[in-house]
Amino acid sequence: MIARMRRRAFGVRLVGGLIGCLGAGTPVGAQDTAAEPTWARNARAIHGSFTGPPGTLALFGDSITESLAFWAPLAEERKPAPPNIEAAFARVKARLRPECWSEWRGEAFGNASKTTVAWARQNVDRWLETLKPEVALIMFGSNDLPDRDQRGYRIALVAVAEACIKRGTVPIVSTVPPRSGLAAEAAAFSQNVRVVARELDVPLIDYHAEILARRPLDWDGTTAAAPGGDPYEVLTLISGDGVHPSNPARYFKDYSDEALRISGFGLRTAQALLVYDAVISVINAAGRLKQV
Repeated sequence: MIARMRRRAFGVRLVGGLIGCLGAGTPVGAQDTAAEPTWARNARAIHGSFTGPPGTLALFGDSITESLAFWAPLAEERKPAPPNIEAAFARVKARLRPECWSEWRGEAFGNASKTTVAWARQNVDRWLETLKPEVALIMFGSNDLPDRDQRGYRIALVAVAEACIKRGTVPIVSTVPPRSGLAAEAAAFSQNVRVVARELDVPLIDYHAEILARRPLDWDGTTAAAPGGDPYEVLTLISGDGVHPSNPARYFKDYSDEALRISGFGLRTAQALLVYDAVISVINAAGRLKQV
């Protein structure tokens, strides 16, 4: 399945509307304001103890993160992207180390198919010691849903995020996508992620909310036609397998708002770009203040 998801990279575009959450109640993709994200002060405090190389971004997650349909396409062509996406990409490209676009994939880098947050909890210290990431994006849960253990999930997610914080790595936590047959569980687990973000005062990507905002009634690709029998070709945000984001070739590197209602991987990548850009902007601002 990973090989299938890697077969095509996918670009993203944002045209108006809410694309994600920087933190509790802070929209990504809204017009710039003078107000900082609610988590900005804490992110600067966390980063104050960071001693690793700048521009390192770890991606901790399951197959939805390991897939090269996520994040890696941003280093390729983005045609024609709206100004906020291009501006964010320019800032991110200026800071991000090249290997963090597509090379940091697999178990040694904190992402692998069929994994759960318990796996992350067992291995996060090793990943942090080896990679020394400045920022870590964390999304587990799709494989945790069948057990319905919300308490255990939340405890493990807190442990992973706190391990990052202790090493000066700014964690970005993400809600999970809706899952066919486990929609209520995905909603409940995502609410736990929101609570963790608020309690730890760290950035949040609300992927679950963004999918439902765009496709509240028809996000589930198991009920949609799959062109050529390919589950990733469904024209809605969750693929025909009911678990993974979609990635239809028709919208490959299409940055229209329409595309972000159809490509699940494109939508997630757009959110990650904007939130990561906000984090490094906060970090860069802190650096400039130190120089004054």
